[in-house]
Amino acid sequence: MKSEIIAVGSEMLTPHRQDTNSLFLTEKLNELGVTVTFKTIVGDRRKDLVSAFRTALGRVDIIVLMGGLGPTEDDLTREAVAETLGVKLKRDGSQVAALATRMAAWRIPIPDNNFKQADLIEGAVLLPNANGSAPGQWLDIDFEGFRKLIMLIPGPPSECKPLFEAECIPHLREALPKRSLAKRSLKAAMIPESQADKLLAPIYTTYADVETTILAHNGDIQLLLHCVKKNQAQAQQRVDELAGKMEEVLDDWLYSSHDESLEQIVLYYLGLRQATLATAESCTGGLIAQRITSVPGSSRSFLGGVVVYSNELKTQFAGVPPELIEQHGAVSEEVARALAEGIRRRTGATIGLGITGLAGPGGGTETKPVGLVYIAVGDAQKTDVLERNFRGSRTRVREWAAQQALDLVRRRLM
Repeated sequence: MKSEIIAVGSEMLTPHRQDTNSLFLTEKLNELGVTVTFKTIVGDRRKDLVSAFRTALGRVDIIVLMGGLGPTEDDLTREAVAETLGVKLKRDGSQVAALATRMAAWRIPIPDNNFKQADLIEGAVLLPNANGSAPGQWLDIDFEGFRKLIMLIPGPPSECKPLFEAECIPHLREALPKRSLAKRSLKAAMIPESQADKLLAPIYTTYADVETTILAHNGDIQLLLHCVKKNQAQAQQRVDELAGKMEEVLDDWLYSSHDESLEQIVLYYLGLRQATLATAESCTGGLIAQRITSVPGSSRSFLGGVVVYSNELKTQFAGVPPELIEQHGAVSEEVARALAEGIRRRTGATIGLGITGLAGPGGGTETKPVGLVYIAVGDAQKTDVLERNFRGSRTRVREWAAQQALDLVRRRLM
């Protein structure tokens, strides 16, 4: 079944606020075998709300409207839904009493406009809100010959999420046919998105019952596989079958079959080999060490790292000879190699990682442009150096460089 999430609130159409609830709602709907096909944000204008709701009624089976259930003049979700459906609002006596009790407990008078939160759409079931004054509403109706499931839920995350789990999910489970969702997440490093799709499209397009999404971000490719079937075993079998074929094609680019991060995989291989790692970073400014140490238990394999931004600290902390920097420049293959070998010797690590480059936006030359990065990975036997030219902003260059560096360590340990 298809669904739409409508986030109500003019504040979410400004640069200052954003809809964070829809990610949670999408996950919960997916777990019930419901696909979210549209997400809409609409401001607090009644005619716009009516238009958005009417459009949703014409294209999906399940509609979740969140926000616009408060006591103020611009809280118009109830009114817009009732107008679109051609029904009336009726003030619910039990909710009026609940509001009065709530205000009495706070020892404050209840303004008259608060009682609009007790207005129930004709035919709706009231959904209690344990964390706020605005209850939700559930409608299971026939609209122009088609069954529609409609939920109105409050916008604040502290109310939206618990109410959806406690009230909406049980209603949905009762109303929907039993379906099971199976998911897999594969990850690959440093393969261009276009190349990944060229390799994988001939495979995943033959699995019409498995929804495949490709996400690319700073040298990381994530493949999300979703399949909904009548039972879990069938869904899982289809997802695993497709994942297995994708894994074969991706070969060494693939680093994760179950949603692990690249730094988790690097630490896994270090532990497997009983090896240790130390880093000497210049242009990435500690980003690699930060990613590694974000993983619990990383201290078992990661000895530490230094940020050697100045030439003096490259010499002091990583033992890079000053004359080497003088001869080849701080951004060079030779200095990257010296950083990796120097930090490995200083710390006694099994593997040393050195990185130097020009993150920009200034400082580039014709021979050494912005985005030029040298990454070195060395052990007792040999040190390899990779030269890369990354395009984009300073942040993008640093993030791509860190991703490339971690992938080089992974490949050395495989």
